Amino acid sequence: MEPGAQLRAAREAARVTLREIARRTHYSPAYLSLIESGKRPVPREVAAAYNLVLGEPLDGEQAGAEWIARVAASDVGGDTLDRLELAVDDLAAAYSTTPPADLLADIRRHLGYTARLLDGKMTLVQHRRLLVNAGWLSLLAGTCHIDLDELPSAAARLKAASDIAKESEHTEISAWTLETRAWQRLINREFAAAAELSEAARDLAPADSSAYIQATAQQGRALARLGDSAGTYRALRKVARLVSGMRTPDRPEHHFRYDPAKADTYVATTLSWLGDPAAEVYARNVVADLERSPSIRPRRIAMANLDLGLALVAANKPEEAADVTLNVVVGGRLVPSHYWRVSEIVSGIDQRDEHSAATLREAFHDTYPA
Repeated sequence: MEPGAQLRAAREAARVTLREIARRTHYSPAYLSLIESGKRPVPREVAAAYNLVLGEPLDGEQAGAEWIARVAASDVGGDTLDRLELAVDDLAAAYSTTPPADLLADIRRHLGYTARLLDGKMTLVQHRRLLVNAGWLSLLAGTCHIDLDELPSAAARLKAASDIAKESEHTEISAWTLETRAWQRLINREFAAAAELSEAARDLAPADSSAYIQATAQQGRALARLGDSAGTYRALRKVARLVSGMRTPDRPEHHFRYDPAKADTYVATTLSWLGDPAAEVYARNVVADLERSPSIRPRRIAMANLDLGLALVAANKPEEAADVTLNVVVGGRLVPSHYWRVSEIVSGIDQRDEHSAATLREAFHDTYPA
């Protein structure tokens, strides 16, 4: 049987539609159809994606798992680990565009597959590589749980990531875990705790790593909320030095790889949270730059507009703040971890323009009834 036909047979045996596997693998249905029909060769990364999706059969079907066993040949070989690492990177890259509940379902499947591999015989090097993959997956799962306001589950996932990082001696995962906890505290408005956790993450992270830069930026945002102007500006200057001359990573959308283009977005957020008069102009420029960008990032644009909305409230422009925020709300891209930011803007508008605030509040409840 041809390789493409093998993929189709395994998918059909597991009772997974082509559209469903396209959604889970982030390839288009048309492209996968060409591969399955033999009109295109089977790239290694596509075979790996099928492998991982069908590794946990749906509706109790075992055919998909049996096909996986044949392809992986029961050994934890280098190819298997390479495919898994590629899949983990794909999931981290999908974070900014995939609803967290959908992404979490895919992460769980990959964690289950990783756990099954860990039960097999392997070298110490292979064991560490699998542990590191499990650490990244647990960390990403914790991030999704925070987005969904599922805090007990988030705490369990982040503890697992921290424990795995210690066992595998992976300081970057350890640092990212602390940074993610800082972000959760920021969402909960525990700003002092967020600043402390960010500093701890920065102290632990490898110098100039993505985790180090992100933790520095996160600390600046927390200090802005605490009203520490000197500390905030110091953090902003440090991030600017770190990203100066920094190249865009090969996958800038990857959640754990710092994209220097994010720096301007973080400056806009930090200035708006600090109440700096320059926040309005800066936020407008960031929104304009993002909207002109050839690689549209809807979630980042939404957050930039929330920064602009808050800055407009501070500038006593409640009607424009309401219009900007309303466009974000009806766009439907917000997740529970963003709701507090909308609430803050609505409260600020309410003090100046009750009608606009009521309209915005109603639109929010209509769009996010839960």
